[in-house]
Amino acid sequence: MVDAPPPADDDVRHDDLEFDVRLEPDKADAWLNLLRESEKAFEDWNDHCDKIDKRYANIDRLSNASRDREFQMLWANIEVIGPSIYAKPPQPVVTPKWKDRRPVPQAASEVLERCVTASFDLCHINDLMLLVRNDVALYGRGVAWCRYEEKDERHDYECVCVDFKQRRDFLHSVARNWFEVTWVAAASYLTRAQARERFHPTSGDSYKEADYKVDRDVKEIGGADSRERAKFWEIWDKTNRRVVWVAEGCEDILDEADPHLDCVDFFPCPKPAYGTVQRGSLVPVPDVLQYEDQLNEIDTLTAKIHALSQALEAKGFYPAGGAELSEAIQAAITTNTPGRMLVPISNWAAFGGSKEVIIWLPIQDIAATIQQCVTLRQQIIQDIYQIMGLSDIMRGATDARETLGAQELKTQYGSSRIKDKQEELVRIARDLVNITAEIITENFDELTIIAMSQTQLPTTKMQEKQARELSQQLMQQQQQLAMARQMLQQRPPGPPNQGIAGPPPPGGLPPGSPTAPGAPPGATPAAAPGGPPGAPPGGDPQALLAQAEAVIAEGHKALKKIIEAPTFDQVMELFRDSRTKSFTLDIESDSTIQLDENSEKQRRAEFVAVLAQLLPQLTQMIMVEPQTAGFCGEVLKFATAPYRAGRSLDGAIDDLVELMQTKAEAPKGPDPTTIQANTAKEIEAMKLGHAQQKDAQDAQLKQAEMAMRDRHEQMKIASNEKMKLADLNAKQGDGAEKAQQAQLKMMADREKHQADMVKKQADLQANAAKIDMQKQASQIKQQDMMAKQDERRAMAQFKMTAPPTRPGV
Repeated sequence: MVDAPPPADDDVRHDDLEFDVRLEPDKADAWLNLLRESEKAFEDWNDHCDKIDKRYANIDRLSNASRDREFQMLWANIEVIGPSIYAKPPQPVVTPKWKDRRPVPQAASEVLERCVTASFDLCHINDLMLLVRNDVALYGRGVAWCRYEEKDERHDYECVCVDFKQRRDFLHSVARNWFEVTWVAAASYLTRAQARERFHPTSGDSYKEADYKVDRDVKEIGGADSRERAKFWEIWDKTNRRVVWVAEGCEDILDEADPHLDCVDFFPCPKPAYGTVQRGSLVPVPDVLQYEDQLNEIDTLTAKIHALSQALEAKGFYPAGGAELSEAIQAAITTNTPGRMLVPISNWAAFGGSKEVIIWLPIQDIAATIQQCVTLRQQIIQDIYQIMGLSDIMRGATDARETLGAQELKTQYGSSRIKDKQEELVRIARDLVNITAEIITENFDELTIIAMSQTQLPTTKMQEKQARELSQQLMQQQQQLAMARQMLQQRPPGPPNQGIAGPPPPGGLPPGSPTAPGAPPGATPAAAPGGPPGAPPGGDPQALLAQAEAVIAEGHKALKKIIEAPTFDQVMELFRDSRTKSFTLDIESDSTIQLDENSEKQRRAEFVAVLAQLLPQLTQMIMVEPQTAGFCGEVLKFATAPYRAGRSLDGAIDDLVELMQTKAEAPKGPDPTTIQANTAKEIEAMKLGHAQQKDAQDAQLKQAEMAMRDRHEQMKIASNEKMKLADLNAKQGDGAEKAQQAQLKMMADREKHQADMVKKQADLQANAAKIDMQKQASQIKQQDMMAKQDERRAMAQFKMTAPPTRPGV
């Protein structure tokens, strides 16, 4: 126990000594006196709660046929209030306190959220919250208590247990508010065998002195068996930071130890969920006490209505004397009409001497009285609804004549009256998430945390191994790249298609790199013909060097990503540091209130509308300026934050921002306008080249025709000269002349034939040239059509990517 200076004699009052635990640290008297003091402070509240239990749901009382008629207003109100203040189990939400997207807090929050969610599933958190809700609705206070169960013979795994404590099984120091509470105590009921197993190692046989008995009251309602049990108190002393176990009847403390849980607020339980408390104390005030008078009036009116309805029968009087007449009237009335009664009057004259044969009792007054009682009871019920704040909409009752605005106003008014209770249950759920998270981070084994969270985070050793292997690969690639550059500088100029060896990328080759036949993926490429081993079959050496440098740069980025990635060891280091953890992680709980289906649909529709409006604008901003990706992501998170979409959407937004930033930083292709201008230039260049080619072909044809004409004229001139020479020699002899003429004629025919052949050949060349020109013209036309199609597609894509313009802008 923490040593404290002894109090001065003037400061000690004798009536306080019995409550001072420091005087006899090993004795339980002081703690038992403190427990009795706390029980006395809550005695009146517990007595009222006992009465409420009997009135709310007691099968013996409700099944008693002789009891007075009652209107079960309390049960109806609780059944409406309960689902209104709690309807669905809490969902743990753990996020980094600061939105700077640091990897370790991000990973730690996800791991812790998964562990708490799994722990809540194992301890059946919804059943516990329902018990707390019912106590808050009925008594005005609900209590939960957390404990840590180690792995042992009875448990295959360590876990966090969340227990519900009955109102008489939880006490705390008498205080005005929860901040002044110095100790809390929770009771457990153990048999002698269970007490021996728990306390014999620490206090010997002291457990035998405990007050073992059968709780008759609890047994009567079916909450206990016939075995004797003692009530053992587990006390957490915040002042001395000790945990003490005591029991009524035991003089000695059964066990005392340091706190086995390191909770921020010391106590292993959250602040109880309160409804209304008495001013200046923590004594709850049940809501039913606020309208108990009205409940009694309703029960009184219900009993009166029942009694009057029993008297609502047709009863009459007739004169006695005439036996035949009286017997006939009695038989006529009583036969087949049970419940009606005639009373014979012997002194009919004294009764009034009416001339009527039968005088009937006036039941109109009874019926009017019943109607007035029903009306008054309905008014009192409405008064209770006003006190409790239960609107017609919450109770499922409405008026068809009411407008939608009136119904929404009633719903809002009713919700505002129970909002404090709703927030109180959300608060205790959040506190349970905090305490569970603290127990997990402080006490759970690393293997248990990995199994519960199913995390894929690497350990520090795994990260160092990956980084070391990748660094070695990068060093080898850089050496190969330096050798390739040196070889390129020393090599004499060669064919441009001869390649060089380049370093393989980290973890293998780029997609499409040729490998040796039968080699596995990532093997060294086969040697190119005429090139060194590992070189691709051809390409520009400078381009291959640039490609290798780009691969190495990607490897450095991958190495940086591995080094900056969070590890499980870093997460556990953050978990074990309670102070840093409280400054880093923000632990909350999702709403426990059942949402209206139509409201949920409307919220989702609004969410989709917000995304549809923001995404195109933010995408365009990122594409224009990649540095704005972070800002755009924060804007998108701010716009979607009120919709509470969860961690998955936040992670998806971060991934989207990173993807858009990477895409925007990549080399950009020409925009549609540039593509259109370049296409037009190419088309004009093709048209100009086609015209120049046609002009050159026409000039070649004309030149060929002129050359053929010149040769033909020369041949004609030579033929004429020869003919003249033949005419001169013709005179020498007829035989010689005829022979010469025949020879000249043959020569002329031969020359004419040659001229014809030359002309035909020129015509064939001209026709071939025209055919080539037609083919080229057809190809140019097809290219023109394809360019126009590309232009139309580019314009359509530009219109799709361009942000929509609003009318009038």
